[in-house]
Amino acid sequence: MIDYQLLRSYLFMMPPEVAHTLTFRGLDWLHACGLLKSYCQRQLVDLQCKPKTLMGLRFPNPLGIAAGLDKNADHIAALACLGVGFIEVGTITPRAQLGNERPRLFRLPAEQAVINRMGFNNKGVDHLLMRLRQYRQQGGTAIIGVNIGKNKDSDDSIADYQTGLQRVYLDADYVVVNISSPNTPGLRDLQNQDQLMHLLTALKNQQQNLDKKVPLVVKIAPDLSEVALEHLITVLLRTEIEGVIATNTTITREGVSHLRYGNEAGGLSGLPLRPLADRVLKQVVEQASGRLVVIASGGVSSPEHALHKLQLGADLVQVYSGLIYQGPVLIWQTLKQLR
Repeated sequence: MIDYQLLRSYLFMMPPEVAHTLTFRGLDWLHACGLLKSYCQRQLVDLQCKPKTLMGLRFPNPLGIAAGLDKNADHIAALACLGVGFIEVGTITPRAQLGNERPRLFRLPAEQAVINRMGFNNKGVDHLLMRLRQYRQQGGTAIIGVNIGKNKDSDDSIADYQTGLQRVYLDADYVVVNISSPNTPGLRDLQNQDQLMHLLTALKNQQQNLDKKVPLVVKIAPDLSEVALEHLITVLLRTEIEGVIATNTTITREGVSHLRYGNEAGGLSGLPLRPLADRVLKQVVEQASGRLVVIASGGVSSPEHALHKLQLGADLVQVYSGLIYQGPVLIWQTLKQLR
């Protein structure tokens, strides 16, 4: 296998979205040839962790891949070979949409950070379900969460989320309600106490009438004030939501504003997000007191970062931007640390 650091030097010469596409084409080809699975199995020898049962699901290990890396579930078979305990796909919207104009994705290597303003670009829920069902029919057993959002031009946010939940619940192991992306106008307003109560009450009522109870998880922003976050968590508890993801990307630019692309519009992820995400994580854990499954995301760029989030009280941890800079070795080193 090619050393990832060497490969990264070439990938970083390309526009980020081109590099993303080529990386996954390579992974899919290696998977189709059987080379990826055999190579990853050698890396994963003696790295098995103790499984965790949460929300009625058995996670083989607590490390997962965050939404955004595989928006359309086109690459889950290859990603599952890497050894993660779960994969989150999306964000998906009821109808396909192009997202924002390019360029909309920017690397900040000096801080191992990424800024994106993708705008929920995706192929629509029908395509995602087709790909997810193909994966299952081929024997895929990974835990798959589906992250749902609203179309940019929608006049009825609640209807979009209800459509998403209705369409994916039979195929998703859990569903994430994404109300915290900074790249869809008005989306973060749904985190306000009254709007959030209205939305989650509607989704929980819908959940009770589904043939299969699929856990609902809410993904929140790192930029909420302490008081606003307290109100938000109160709503999650009152509506008996099963879990929370802390956190999405940030709109702040502390520590990166002096860098090239550092002031681009969009959500900032990677190392600079870590202190903000950890602050939110601590408050969620303290206030929820075990009544929510807590998935930590934001700034995990080393095994120590993942371990720290678990020590803060997270049940599960997700990676994304760290993979861009470290490659799959971040997963294997983290599993070794967690074991």
